[in-house]
Amino acid sequence: MKFKIAVLSVLISIGASAQNIQNNPGSNHGNKFEQLGTILPTPNTYRTASGAPGNQYWQQRADYDISAYLDEDKRNLKGSETITYYNNSPDNLEYLWLQLDENQQSSVKNADYPASSTLPKGANIDKLKTSELPIKDDGYGVNLEKVTDANGSPIKYVVNKTMMRIDLPKLLKAGEKFTFKVDWNYNIPNRMEKGGRGGYENFPEDGNDLYTMTQWYPRMCVYSDFHGWQNHQFTGRGEFALVFGNFKVAMNVPADHIIGGTGECKNYSEVLTSAQLARYKQAENANEPVEIVTLDEAKKAEKNKSKERKTWKFEAENVRDFAWGSSRKFVWDGMRVTIPENNNKVMAMSFYGKEAYGLYRKFSTKAVAHTIKTYSEFTIPYPYPVAQSVEASNGMEYPMICFNYGRTEKDGTYSEAIKNGMLGVIIHEVGHNFFPMIINSDERQWSWMDEGLNTFVEYLTEEKWDNKFPSKRGPAWTIVDYMKLPKDELEPIMTNSENIARFGPNAYSKPATGLNILRETIMGRELFDKAFKTYAQRWAFRHPEPADLFRTMEDASGEDLDWFWRGWFYSTDPVDIAIDKVTVALPVFDVTPTKALEIKYKVDAPLQNEFEDISKVKNREDKNIKFYVDGDKDVQDFYYRYDRGQEKIDASKEFILKTETPQSLSNEEKTNGVNKNITAYQIDFTNKGGLVMPIILEFTFEDGTKLNDKINVQIWRSNEQKVSKTYYFGKKIKSIQLDPMKETADIDTSNNYWAATSSTEAPSKFQVFKQSQRETARGGASGKVNPMQAAGKKN
Repeated sequence: MKFKIAVLSVLISIGASAQNIQNNPGSNHGNKFEQLGTILPTPNTYRTASGAPGNQYWQQRADYDISAYLDEDKRNLKGSETITYYNNSPDNLEYLWLQLDENQQSSVKNADYPASSTLPKGANIDKLKTSELPIKDDGYGVNLEKVTDANGSPIKYVVNKTMMRIDLPKLLKAGEKFTFKVDWNYNIPNRMEKGGRGGYENFPEDGNDLYTMTQWYPRMCVYSDFHGWQNHQFTGRGEFALVFGNFKVAMNVPADHIIGGTGECKNYSEVLTSAQLARYKQAENANEPVEIVTLDEAKKAEKNKSKERKTWKFEAENVRDFAWGSSRKFVWDGMRVTIPENNNKVMAMSFYGKEAYGLYRKFSTKAVAHTIKTYSEFTIPYPYPVAQSVEASNGMEYPMICFNYGRTEKDGTYSEAIKNGMLGVIIHEVGHNFFPMIINSDERQWSWMDEGLNTFVEYLTEEKWDNKFPSKRGPAWTIVDYMKLPKDELEPIMTNSENIARFGPNAYSKPATGLNILRETIMGRELFDKAFKTYAQRWAFRHPEPADLFRTMEDASGEDLDWFWRGWFYSTDPVDIAIDKVTVALPVFDVTPTKALEIKYKVDAPLQNEFEDISKVKNREDKNIKFYVDGDKDVQDFYYRYDRGQEKIDASKEFILKTETPQSLSNEEKTNGVNKNITAYQIDFTNKGGLVMPIILEFTFEDGTKLNDKINVQIWRSNEQKVSKTYYFGKKIKSIQLDPMKETADIDTSNNYWAATSSTEAPSKFQVFKQSQRETARGGASGKVNPMQAAGKKN
């Protein structure tokens, strides 16, 4: 990667956060709106200044032919692979790098990224064993049996923790290819005990396992124009940089196991019963999910446990990875969905145990279909033949398949929080097919480029599922608690994955929220959607970097957004714009905080979003948007009816929630009033947070009418700390509200309100606290009676 400032290249390569370089940091102007020229890499023939791939752009390719044997008794995976690596770069290569991600599960082969530790207040024997010296090998990690060339001759290799270097017998010249073979095995870890993305989950009640086979084979690292070899160690957090190619995979498993995997199965006729094969063919033309493997068949398989074996054969073209799930517990359903943009007919499918049947049978496959159709609208048409969701009590993504959670209570009921959480994780993980499985960013370096962008489109997809969906990432107001943390607890979004303290907000929420602010408040939907789609189209099946996104968004929209990338992505400054003063008069009124209360509550009331955010309002106003749940009666479950007043429950029993005593408002939090006779107003604003934003105002007049104005962010260009705006009206203002729809993630709304009299009050601290507690109460805490149970219903 080439930078105008060489030092910055070194900082980024070692994982530091990208520097927010400023020409005149002591000034009150000229910094927030400074261009990113000194920060972004210099354009070249591989990556242009417009954000598009250059005319000499190149990337490598790797094809895999893999055979795998799953030993359920020993919980061991044995594999053999043939890799053909194509050197499409202009460089001659003397060695190749592969990833051995399963080594992260080993006590002796892992990446060795230690964390600070202190004496525990209490610890079990297993936890104490982690500090034993010398460290004992726990038996996990990749065991390499042999590495040879295509003719069977040994190849020299070196394993460095989670990476393996193959020293080539001779230079692999530009334009050439090299074929080699690797045989290996590893003990499959109990994922529920050891953590991680792949492994098995055991179900003691029926004695069966559910396997999620991920990062299970030695995989090629990316060699690129901007980084060279991406061979950073796998620590369990920063995910993967991978090469596109074609896969042929044969998986030998117990005969009663059902497999869902990346790509298409090529031998269903050999591994399914005649009845199951007939149902699959029915599902290929169905517009409602068809059970290919029924619940009854899955329950019988759990009990019988075949000792025979079968081999499933899958193929996938132009993908960056391959994953699979295997279990005799699987119920399997599917249906056909057509992508309008390219007329691609996709098999949407779900695999799940009986524990999740009450939720997954009703929702999962339809959520898969809704996701790939909605993402296709905002990015590129879904190109693959399959999209699958597997219930495995986790959340992780791979091409054409993902692993999610969502199980019912033993009586078949479920809380609304579990339902919405399940829908959210399915949408999120299926959405990863686009980011980064197709728009193939480097997750090991920039987690936000896949997690953040994907979370943003997840939000758009949730909003189009149900206008009442309680999205937690995307609306500006949801990021406020994170943004108001002390600076020493924050990192810029432009920080390497391994160095982030609060990974969820930094890599998921903040970038997603930033994109939503761009779409709704700064650029507008039309400009944003075109630019974002252009980025997706330009970099589909390629390796984009942050500069490619930033440049494309500006190139396709005609908007100078450097101020936004600088503030939102390269700094930790929050938004806190205050109404300092309204001239001409300043009669002050106070807001007296209420006392602590004991709130009586019954079973959760129907869902109400904590705040009616601007996206929901715009979506309802857009007559072209049809919400999925309103058009499909099969997904209109108990909570759909309950939230709309169509279900009644016995809610006579009362509970008591004691609120905290609200704090007194500070002088700074008190609002101001003006002389009622003045109809000309000068409003003085202070940028307390540091991050510039448009100033959005709602005026309420004495006659009850309202008027809104949005002042472009460029008002701050001459003075980044204080600005004023004068208005003349033919009627008197009653109140002024700054950012009324909470569009900008302003961290302190107590200074966003002004009233001419004390008759109108800003929300008190207690009211905010009460809202927060209500949301917590809806979170599905263990032990609470859910409304479905209270109503005596399961659907």
